[in-house]
Amino acid sequence: MEWSEQVLLFLISLVANVFSAFSGGGAGLVQFPALIFLGLPFGVALATHKVASVALGVGATLRHLRERSLERRLTLYILAAGLPGVVLGAAFILDVPDRWAEVSLGLLTIGLGVYSVLNRRLGLEHAPVNREGGRYLFGGVVLFVIGVLNGSLTSGTGLFCTLWLVRWFGLDYRRAVAHTLVLVGLFWNGTGAITLGLLGDIRWDWLPVLLGGSLLGGYIGAHWAIKRGNRWIKRAYELVTLMIGIKLILG
Repeated sequence: MEWSEQVLLFLISLVANVFSAFSGGGAGLVQFPALIFLGLPFGVALATHKVASVALGVGATLRHLRERSLERRLTLYILAAGLPGVVLGAAFILDVPDRWAEVSLGLLTIGLGVYSVLNRRLGLEHAPVNREGGRYLFGGVVLFVIGVLNGSLTSGTGLFCTLWLVRWFGLDYRRAVAHTLVLVGLFWNGTGAITLGLLGDIRWDWLPVLLGGSLLGGYIGAHWAIKRGNRWIKRAYELVTLMIGIKLILG
């Protein structure tokens, strides 16, 4: 890459990951198409994006761990339920036509934003629920399905996890975003990156720039989320979901 392209890619990665860390997902809306625009084939761009997105989780983790925002039991449950789905989704995506899935995901993502807008108090207060029995198990099944989407699709699946943690498990937006960025950004995306790396190709010489932008953007976005609070995060979440949904539908 020319130095000008490296600077452009760093800025794109930085901005995408700042907003992703602030709203609870969506870095792929900008970062993944940019990799394709700069010349990478779909499969290579997907694998490279997944590796770079791990740095978003690292940056966010460094900031959120200082706030002790994670619940240990729920953290382990999210990992146990979601990681098998991530591996399953990543193992099949390189051989599956993705256009129909992107349109469907776009409609669902818009639905998430509209649902949050219509429920004005959603996610503004922390009120843990559904932590026992069948409801707890059902929550894990949905996390598994979100994991499949995370492993196979490029944009917006972190937003699904954020809203599910708010709606089903009763987290406020700040805690939900913290769990999403640390667990989805670091562990789910890391597992997906490893799977795609074994099955496909990664553009290693592009990664230093992407990793730098993702790491710094993740830290800055997490800092903003902690300082601004639930109402600002809720509005950012709604804006990002609508933008990603439209982008996925239009292609």
